[in-house]
Amino acid sequence: MATFLYKLGRLAFRRRPFVALIWVALLTLAGVGAASAPPAGNSSFSIPGTEAQKAFDLLEQRFPGASADGATARVVFKAPSGEKMTDAGNKATVEKTVGDLADGSEVASVADPYTGNAVSKDGTIAYASVKYDVSGMELEESTKDALEDAAQQARDAGLTVEVGGDALQAVPETGATEVIGIAVAAVVLVITFGSLVAAGLPLLTALIGVGIGVSTITALASALELGSTTSILAMMIGLAVGIDYALFIVSRYRAELAEGREREEAAGRAVGTAGSAVVFAGLTVVIALVGLAVVNIPMLTKMGVAAAGTVAIAVLIALTMIPALLGYAGRRVKPAGAKGRLLGRARKSGEPKPAETGGQPRANLGTRWASFVVRRPLAVLLLGVVGLGAAAVPAASLELGLPDDGSQPTSTTQRRAYDLLSEGFGPGFNGPLMVVVDAKGSDAPKDAFDDVAGTIEGLDGVVAVTPPAPNKGGDTATITVIPDSKPSSVQTEDLVHAIRDAGGDIEAKTGAETLVTGSTAMNIDVSEKLNDALVPYLVLVVGLAFLLLIVVFRSILVPLKAALGFLLSVMAALGAVVAVFQWGWLSGLMGVEETGPVMSMMPIFMVGVVFGLAMDYEVFLVTRMREAFVHGEKPHQAVVTGFKHGARVVTAAAVIMMAVFAGFIGSSESMVKMIGFGLAIAVFFDAFVVRMAIVPAVLALLGKRAWWLPKWLDRALPNVDVEGDGLRTADERGADPDEDRELVRA
Repeated sequence: MATFLYKLGRLAFRRRPFVALIWVALLTLAGVGAASAPPAGNSSFSIPGTEAQKAFDLLEQRFPGASADGATARVVFKAPSGEKMTDAGNKATVEKTVGDLADGSEVASVADPYTGNAVSKDGTIAYASVKYDVSGMELEESTKDALEDAAQQARDAGLTVEVGGDALQAVPETGATEVIGIAVAAVVLVITFGSLVAAGLPLLTALIGVGIGVSTITALASALELGSTTSILAMMIGLAVGIDYALFIVSRYRAELAEGREREEAAGRAVGTAGSAVVFAGLTVVIALVGLAVVNIPMLTKMGVAAAGTVAIAVLIALTMIPALLGYAGRRVKPAGAKGRLLGRARKSGEPKPAETGGQPRANLGTRWASFVVRRPLAVLLLGVVGLGAAAVPAASLELGLPDDGSQPTSTTQRRAYDLLSEGFGPGFNGPLMVVVDAKGSDAPKDAFDDVAGTIEGLDGVVAVTPPAPNKGGDTATITVIPDSKPSSVQTEDLVHAIRDAGGDIEAKTGAETLVTGSTAMNIDVSEKLNDALVPYLVLVVGLAFLLLIVVFRSILVPLKAALGFLLSVMAALGAVVAVFQWGWLSGLMGVEETGPVMSMMPIFMVGVVFGLAMDYEVFLVTRMREAFVHGEKPHQAVVTGFKHGARVVTAAAVIMMAVFAGFIGSSESMVKMIGFGLAIAVFFDAFVVRMAIVPAVLALLGKRAWWLPKWLDRALPNVDVEGDGLRTADERGADPDEDRELVRA
């Protein structure tokens, strides 16, 4: 592989106008496609194989035209102090608002509070339910404006009015902190390279890659039903890995220049060595993201595939456009150690090194740190493991759920509507359960409906049960159940299971099947499905990546150590997420206005993304150690050499990735905010604790055993030559070409 990538790098360097033209053309084509594509339609959230989804599908079949997936809104009214909603003036205001809402072109129905028993017992709060023909993301802006205008007119008449439901659903905003993240990345790159030109290359290529990826997602959003969150997450991951991959190749290019090589040769060798690590690091990320399909939740699968596509683009750009731009930059990208005037005087070209004048070159920070770890590996290992273990403790209290209006900031009308409904009708009113009774196989459907309603009324935790509402055919009915607990509580989850358990007895007696659906039941099913899929997903993704790393490192223990280190970092990151978003620690600093259960897809999504990113640093750092080892250095010295060449760049890459992820903490979407924080803290734990401390400590303790591989497996594995050994000349080898491989087998 190194030889192929070496030739690719030299070709891109020589044919730089052609390479640059291809990528600019792709960016233009994707941009035109995004601009001309129809707006994204309904990004349906389906969970095949669950009872909630089965009931939802049955509703669409047995209640045609009911717009089961249409948007809903609840306009909640509260009377002024000392008044009732049943007072003549207040009643007239509400009825006028209901009439105005019913005139909308996309409105399917509006329920009058006074005829639908939607006034609280104390008479101070009432609500009108609005049903639309299309989903929240498909509603026209004029329809949303009409909803807000009607609410404002009622406010002007003296009532407190808030609007809840998904009718006001908007595309999430990421905020200015995303730009700050990119600015931090730019500063880190300038400090790392000491050159504005060298620092600008990774930023430029990353932005081009993300532009192509996100524009393509936008162009396909309508056809593939991609939600707005998909493009945000693709941008988040694409920016981070795009900058990092380019950073590693530019850094290796400068190192090759410092060895005295010509620029075209240096570009070829940089792509042949660091580029090989980029390919395998990118493969681990792609495996982890595409592996999300195991969960069998279409939305999550689409998010993973879209983000994986952006990562693949980042790899291709790093391998081709970076060497092309290095050709354009020419002498403005200086050799390593020659930073020029930007950050102070450095050694000039041709100036002798300290060692050449009798002095000793000053060891860099990475070398000094690695030397310290190699001298005290056991102490560093124990400290790192104990520290991550302590950070992971809150994960034992992990509670999962999906966000609803109750998790919105208190400044939003959706959250205030949620609170008013809880005040007037009880906390369970915000999460009603819909029970669907399929009596097609029953001899007495009406008796079956009444039997189900009566059984549910007798269950603990039920506040109210509506009479069965049959369809025109009389073979299916819906029953609304109001719990006495809030939607995200354990008590509501227990009630859902209790209804389903009772349904089994009813079916045996009457032949009617009882199904529980609704947003609350759907959320419960999603959480359970994700929990059930976590272990198979871990086995698949970690197993495939483990095999890939065996090929890369030609070792059994190094990939095993990499996987165990990842588990430590991801558990510590989950602990931090629980502490902030569930317990409320530092919630003000993070802009978390409301604590609650952690988003149910957070653990499995974090496992997938963090595993891929963690393997980036493992590949980049440890390949330099293996490269030194196979070239004849002793195991302890190889660890130090790996840090000498890689620690500074890996540190810069980790800081950049943290900055990019942290930039999304400013998002208005709670899911994006939580993922941004979780990935940022996970990168911190993995890069600075696992890869920078635990990894060298373990390798120092293992010595030569770290690179052991059975001879039969060594013969069976393909030689991908990540270290670029095939690029070394006979003079550089200084020995028999087979000697290095024999060192590893010894």
